[in-house]
Amino acid sequence: MTPLPYRVRSRRPVRADTVSLTLAPVEGACPPFLPGQFTMIYARGVGEIPVSISGWARSGGYQQTIRAVGAVSRALCHARRGDLVGLRGPYGTAWDVPGAAGMDVIVAAGGLGLAALRPVVRELAARRSRYGRVSLIVGTRTPMTLLYPRELDAWRRAGIDVQVIVDHPDHAWEGPVGMVTALVGRIVFEPRRTAAYVCGPEVMMRAIAADLVRRGVSPARVAMSLERNMKCGVGRCGHCQLGPLLLCLDGPVVTYDRAAALLSVSEL
Repeated sequence: MTPLPYRVRSRRPVRADTVSLTLAPVEGACPPFLPGQFTMIYARGVGEIPVSISGWARSGGYQQTIRAVGAVSRALCHARRGDLVGLRGPYGTAWDVPGAAGMDVIVAAGGLGLAALRPVVRELAARRSRYGRVSLIVGTRTPMTLLYPRELDAWRRAGIDVQVIVDHPDHAWEGPVGMVTALVGRIVFEPRRTAAYVCGPEVMMRAIAADLVRRGVSPARVAMSLERNMKCGVGRCGHCQLGPLLLCLDGPVVTYDRAAALLSVSEL
């Protein structure tokens, strides 16, 4: 429960309300992470929040992409190079990327969900020959809110079918407009040998998962990253309970065969 001190090695704005921080350990270091896991980040004098790990830093630290939506996240987004934060983790379950070897892979991201899926796509791109057809579908509010545009181009060059859709286009946008769910019908995959990784707003994840299952993908092969209000990260406080699950321990990555019934109950 005691956070380790980490220094902000770099701060890179990725859009108006979102920054990517590279955090380097000062004394000791958290263990290596698995794609899909998260840390609890402490902004000194403000509080602590869970944040998905979006990458590994050469310094031995983490890269984490944060949107300013509350007091703690705003404080972290305003952190400058050299500032100290507290870090503990990594916590939670991971995306089973090695288990998809030899299969077609679908990665579906909505908004900030691409940050949690970035390590997955990097792994797929780095070991592209191990997988069948790989598709990344991304939905974002506007072209200006799209995360990692340069990396999207690099992933295309690595042999990944990358498709982006926006809710509100600008005058220069020439791509599709609408919800990311509309892109499922545009990609090619063999349902019975497909693994899917989905992260974004819960309504989007439910729709994507249900559509993939209707098309023949096994519910056990559709993984999603679920969010609830986390306080401790280690299963003690119960704030992140979703039915029988504590998402800091049993999640955040949960397969659709376990999550479908729980997500159908509005009170949960």
